[in-house]
Amino acid sequence: MAAEDTQTGELAGEVSTGEVSTGEIQDVAVQDKPAGETAKPRVGRLSAQEMIRAFEAEQLKSELPDIYVGDTVKVGVRIREGSKERVQPYEGVVIAKRHGGLNATITVRRIFQGVGVERIFMLHSPQVASVKVERRGKVRRAKLFYLRDRVGKATRVKQRFDR
Repeated sequence: MAAEDTQTGELAGEVSTGEVSTGEIQDVAVQDKPAGETAKPRVGRLSAQEMIRAFEAEQLKSELPDIYVGDTVKVGVRIREGSKERVQPYEGVVIAKRHGGLNATITVRRIFQGVGVERIFMLHSPQVASVKVERRGKVRRAKLFYLRDRVGKATRVKQRFDR
């Protein structure tokens, strides 16, 4: 047995089927393009999934270069120190790419003071100020995790000139 709310008369634990608040669903103009007709804007309600897609499309960065596994990249990372903000470069070899769209990430490996350091960057994050490809790498693998076991000159990746 569920307890009844004295003010609204609804049972606790059940979802109300009343009106939806205006903050959850927005009215927007949507372009439909039927075959052979000109597009006419219609005003309708977007589903939650469509709203998420529209939001993610706005967040995508358009100025990112083509990044491949094996490339040496310089990633500008925004760092906040108190009230000041600066961009710190992080240069290394891309050893992995994952996901796609807004969730696209790259794993960048570099050697710092004799210790291997790997960082994962979300490409479309506001923390990533810039990504620049320094040189293209010639590799035959999708993931270069074998570089973790290599030391010294063995960690170098051959340069590719055709891309």
